[in-house]
Amino acid sequence: MASDLFLCCGNANLKLAENISAYLDTPLKDVEVTRFSEGEIFVKINDNVRNKDVFIIQPTCPDPNENYMELLIMIDAFKRASAGRITAVIPYYGYARQDRKDQSRVPISAKLIANLITAAGADRVLALDLHATQIQGFFDIPLDHIYAAPILIDFLQQEEITEDMVIVSPDAGSIKMARAFCEKLNCDFAIVDKKRIDDKSTQALNIIGEVEGKNVIIVDDIIATAGSLVEAAAILKKKGAKDIYAFASHGVFSGPAYERIDKSELKQVFITDSIYHEEGHPKIKVLSIAALIGEAIRRIHNGESVSLLFI
Repeated sequence: MASDLFLCCGNANLKLAENISAYLDTPLKDVEVTRFSEGEIFVKINDNVRNKDVFIIQPTCPDPNENYMELLIMIDAFKRASAGRITAVIPYYGYARQDRKDQSRVPISAKLIANLITAAGADRVLALDLHATQIQGFFDIPLDHIYAAPILIDFLQQEEITEDMVIVSPDAGSIKMARAFCEKLNCDFAIVDKKRIDDKSTQALNIIGEVEGKNVIIVDDIIATAGSLVEAAAILKKKGAKDIYAFASHGVFSGPAYERIDKSELKQVFITDSIYHEEGHPKIKVLSIAALIGEAIRRIHNGESVSLLFI
């Protein structure tokens, strides 16, 4: 690895950063991210970064506001320290669901975050499974968008649990992701027909496709409260599905998510470590994206193609 690579992280997901560091065989550099007594964030870089290729690993998992401020202040510190190039590595891009005006007098917060990252001084962004692909266009700097699907596909094939498998999209927005899984796993495809009740809840009505007597895996990018996921699992079971699995790139698990999953028809839920979670929940399996992100960092640093990582 070239000597001008500078790898560091904030406080959001130190475990993931350590695993990426191990993959790259490159140590995390000494950057202090602390708080003053009133809560203000203070950053001090304890190594020379002049002309270095800096990668700041900072998912914006809960609390997103704290973690975004850490990221912005770190970017500013590196910019003022004359870093050669600054890449914000954001495995989970918070505020991504606020990507459009779906009602009057509301913000497009995903665009605001893009503006802030750019204004702080980032030269490029590396992101994983953005909630909406158009968020790439919110940035006026290069953005590399990679996907967690290969991680799950490899796991399913190694565990040999793809027999009689149907990939299920929980809504229209996840159809492209679901079809990518189908192509790689050579299996059938189904869609959950949902009706939106209000801005916070939906109701699963029907299944478009054949799931009777099949094992199914519901694929999505985010699991938040798990309400829609659990409803989809219930209607799939009523339609005759056998074992029901779910996969999401980002396990937010807010509010009653764990309780809902515990009581659901789901046999197992696969998530990545884009957001840190303790291992040990009987229904939740965490798959690491460290090698995927580490390889993307290596390729960006060496000027190689990142598109080869796509499924």
